[in-house]
Amino acid sequence: MERKGCEVPRIFTPPLRELTPETSIGFEVIEFAEEVLGFNLMPYQRWLLIHALEVIDDAEDGWRLRYRIVIAEIGRQNGKTTTGCVVALFFLYQLWVGLVLGTAQDVSNAEDTWQMCVEMAEANPELAGYIKHVWYTNGAKRLQLTNNRDYRVRASNRKAGRGKTADLVLMDELREHQTWDAWAALSKTGMARKNSLIWCMSNAGDGTSVVLRHFRLKAHERLGDPDGIVAAFGDSETPADETADDGTLGFFEWSAPPDADPGDEEVWAQANPALGYTIDIDSLRSAYANDPIDVFKTESLCQWITTSITPPFPVDAWEAGKDEKSTIAKESPLWWGVDISADRTHASIAVCGRREDGSWHAELVEYRSGTAWLADWFVNTAPNYKAGMKVALQSKGSPIAAYMDIIAAIDGVEVVECSGKDVAGWSGRLWDAVASCLPDSETDATPIHHISQPALDLAANIAATKPMGDGAWVWDRHKSMEDISPLIAVTMAFGSATAMEKTKNKVHDSVYQERGVRTV
Repeated sequence: MERKGCEVPRIFTPPLRELTPETSIGFEVIEFAEEVLGFNLMPYQRWLLIHALEVIDDAEDGWRLRYRIVIAEIGRQNGKTTTGCVVALFFLYQLWVGLVLGTAQDVSNAEDTWQMCVEMAEANPELAGYIKHVWYTNGAKRLQLTNNRDYRVRASNRKAGRGKTADLVLMDELREHQTWDAWAALSKTGMARKNSLIWCMSNAGDGTSVVLRHFRLKAHERLGDPDGIVAAFGDSETPADETADDGTLGFFEWSAPPDADPGDEEVWAQANPALGYTIDIDSLRSAYANDPIDVFKTESLCQWITTSITPPFPVDAWEAGKDEKSTIAKESPLWWGVDISADRTHASIAVCGRREDGSWHAELVEYRSGTAWLADWFVNTAPNYKAGMKVALQSKGSPIAAYMDIIAAIDGVEVVECSGKDVAGWSGRLWDAVASCLPDSETDATPIHHISQPALDLAANIAATKPMGDGAWVWDRHKSMEDISPLIAVTMAFGSATAMEKTKNKVHDSVYQERGVRTV
């Protein structure tokens, strides 16, 4: 018997009550699609339409849409365009909305959905009778219906949709949104509409998919963190309490479990609900046999890839340096490092010092969202250290540079600047220290140890590098798949420690004085 794709997603926002024609307009959309448009919808498409278009009671209008944002994650070539087209035409012809906006990072993708809608409307005599005019101008395609109803296409950028009031915004491949510019412009077009909806369908993203990653973390947190991604590295981006969840985000994820065997054909159905309908299993077998494994996981299993194909450190070196009992010796001087992520959404503070055995220990002390907390943290922490705090940072060409003067002005803090060739030198010294943790290491550098810390461990496994000439390199914040500010903060602390001249033996307070490592 031919294997069929899963109708129900592995992870989804549950309905508030039983879904019937009275509690979801999805039933009307299905009827419209099959009887008016002539589509034979797949089971998963019917399921999604029913659940994503759930309605709640409204005293004035009788009902309103439960969700203002719908995000469906699903593997490639599973009918996302068709589903978006059905929703767009239903809103235009059955709900008689004023404006539908179709967007995508590549405007040609948005135009594909628009073109399908136009062709379907023109081919149906009943729908064609409402067409007033069609504009085919590249970059400004528009379907205009009677009664001032429009379907327009826009590129996803900071100008998209500004000045417009949209009832439905279709966002194709939300994974490609690497900044918040387009979302900020488009998501506010419906604020003046009681029943506006942002409909997003996308494949799995990566560390650069800042918008999709943000909403996925929020959804997973609210659903009990089923894959453990919030506990691993996303807790600082999720709401501090349940009151932040207003119930208007609907999230539906067809994907293989993160620990699944990619060669297990049973899990293929979880990410490919069109399997056995429009996707042939032989095509997936071919992809599995020939694609790089990370490509197959992302494109066909809808799995987020958070590891780099070529880790920055030698294989197993970072793991070899892990020691859950490792600490900084009480009498050791302390060196601190601070950094801010490329998108300025997170900041990290690290500390480095000598262990009792003479090797190094580095640790992430703070990792929080935002940057406003940095100055207050140093103001409140510096008085705890009688010898003061030596805080190293990259003083030029980095997000943290803007905070250098602020941190330097704090009593008890001495800023150690790292710039020019020192950035490459400090990065290289950390690499040598990590590599020396391997039993067969050829470097004579003193090893550096660390405890398990998800944010730091992740950064150490996915950090990208940028060549500086003559074999030198530096960490590359922008090309890394996730935030690597924890690793750069460690690099700054360790670089400062190893660059300093031998200091006089002074009694320094311990980093662990009356506090522990905290990720907020």
